[in-house]
Amino acid sequence: MSNEEQLVEDLPFEAALSELEQIVEELESGQVELDRMLERFERAMELRKHCASLLAAAEKKIEQLVSDEGDTETFEPNAAPDPIAKQNSGDVDWAAEDEEDPFGDK
Repeated sequence: MSNEEQLVEDLPFEAALSELEQIVEELESGQVELDRMLERFERAMELRKHCASLLAAAEKKIEQLVSDEGDTETFEPNAAPDPIAKQNSGDVDWAAEDEEDPFGDK
């Protein structure tokens, strides 16, 4: 069974994303007839929605696992490390800082 014949809901994330990328390439080529383009665009929108749903479910599961471990911070996959938390943890390299060492250890 080809990807086009397979229900979007049955596709694992990687397969759905791969098919979505193929459709985007096909549509961007400009070599698709209008009827076919509309069909492919509709399939692409279904795939995008499915991928977003799978990602949201994975993020929710990760947040649940983190909270089950007693960690009070929320999981943010794209968040930069908190410099204040690093400073409070004692991992700051004061020699690399432009500021004076508040503990007089320079």
